[in-house]
Amino acid sequence: MQRTTDGWGSGLLGVIIFSGSLPATRVAVGGFTPLFLTSARAVIAAVLGAALLWALRQRRPASSDLASLAIVALGVVIGFPLLTALALQQITSAHSIVFVGLLPLATALFGVLRGGERPKPAFWLFSIIGGLSVAGFAFSQSGGGSLVGDLLMVAAILLCGLGYAEGATLSRRLGGWQVISWALVLSLPVMALAALATRPETWSGISLPVWAGLAYVSVFSMLIGFVFWYRGLALGGIAGVGQLQLLQPFFGLALAGLLLHEPVAWPMIAVTGLVVLCVAGAKRFA
Repeated sequence: MQRTTDGWGSGLLGVIIFSGSLPATRVAVGGFTPLFLTSARAVIAAVLGAALLWALRQRRPASSDLASLAIVALGVVIGFPLLTALALQQITSAHSIVFVGLLPLATALFGVLRGGERPKPAFWLFSIIGGLSVAGFAFSQSGGGSLVGDLLMVAAILLCGLGYAEGATLSRRLGGWQVISWALVLSLPVMALAALATRPETWSGISLPVWAGLAYVSVFSMLIGFVFWYRGLALGGIAGVGQLQLLQPFFGLALAGLLLHEPVAWPMIAVTGLVVLCVAGAKRFA
């Protein structure tokens, strides 16, 4: 029981950190190309991850783990960051929340396919209700979509769900922060070359908010968030803890109300309550 509780608490911290990823990406693509942003954030996070691995003298993964690490890198180091950066050139970060509501279902699906988990039928009911609630609320609060942007977000969600599930399975053997660190190190040569090839011609016109966006997605979204997230999935279960992602859009709205003094309407509170109940139900039947 304590192991499961720790997993859900760790997963919640990961979700809170990830809640700022899409807005930060939206700001960063205002000054960087999607290819440079994706590669630069991976390079920065890889350097930090490699330093941690070296300082704490972590053993190298077995050769049998390399394929799984490559899947993690494809999903969360390359696929999701690149596809969302491309999508956010055409859609707003608010519109992208529609698709975040589908991420728990994608994670649970790949948890069944790759992690061998078998949630009860009631779990899928709560998951679908929660996902539709988030998607419906986000869609009603956002606009400015495009077909290309929407398709890019769907692809990003599928790759992210695969990377989450694969990384969580591998975390049971290597540890949560070690998995994302090794995945970053594995992708470093390719991403470093990509960063050099796509770097801006001049750095003088890049604003401070753009740099801040890059810093956030590099340090928090690409590394620190995964330390908590993979640990949570490994301890609490991929399918169950994955449902915490349903809360991610509402953390962003809550922060907007508290820090930016933006209005928080009663529909947000009502839908948040419904989603919390769905997460509780999914936790019970996972």
